[in-house]
Amino acid sequence: MKTPYFTPDTLVEKAQAMKDDLAPLLRDQGAFIPAKSALLILDMQRYFLEEDSHAYIPSAEAILPSVDALRAAYVDAGLPVVWTRHLNTSADAGSMSRWWRDLIDAKNPLSEIHSALDTSSGLVIEKTQYDAFYQSNLAEYLRDQNVEQVVISGVMTHLCCETTARSAFMQGFEVFFLIDGTATYNEEHHRATLLNLAHGFARPVLCEDIISTTKTQNAQRKTNES
Repeated sequence: MKTPYFTPDTLVEKAQAMKDDLAPLLRDQGAFIPAKSALLILDMQRYFLEEDSHAYIPSAEAILPSVDALRAAYVDAGLPVVWTRHLNTSADAGSMSRWWRDLIDAKNPLSEIHSALDTSSGLVIEKTQYDAFYQSNLAEYLRDQNVEQVVISGVMTHLCCETTARSAFMQGFEVFFLIDGTATYNEEHHRATLLNLAHGFARPVLCEDIISTTKTQNAQRKTNES
């Protein structure tokens, strides 16, 4: 069942409540360091964000402003931003074709990243499975950029975002998972992902936590360089 568990009016309050509920699981595992991080924005495509698509995620539109604010903060700080675009053909879909109604191919206009997001800065990679690291150059690119931490945003929380978070952990990256910067079909799936990742894979965080720290450290860097 699809439900708009995040709306522009409820996003901040509900996301904070989700974070508070996870407090008993959270441990001090070290600080978020923007200069060592990259922002991953997964699959923010028209396929998932337009109401006339059968794959529409009602809560996804609510996170758009926060995701774009994150993008802007990273671009201003000169930090890596990676966009993913999920695309499939019958040759590379694998098990995806057995689970889902149709495949998103590059010719489908709904495969494009939503126009509300500025993709002119950053790397856009194509992926064929839930895991953005699978058969892509993502890990190599991040290491070339001296990245040690990844911040995960996008859709869907419990599929591509969660799978990529687990994969990033296995690749040796420290993972920060955005409570209010990811979205999926319903609150139950969203909360399940946060609960499971918080127990051993990622640190659930709020967009404002990441944005404010990134802006503060970027301002300090500019002051030191002046």
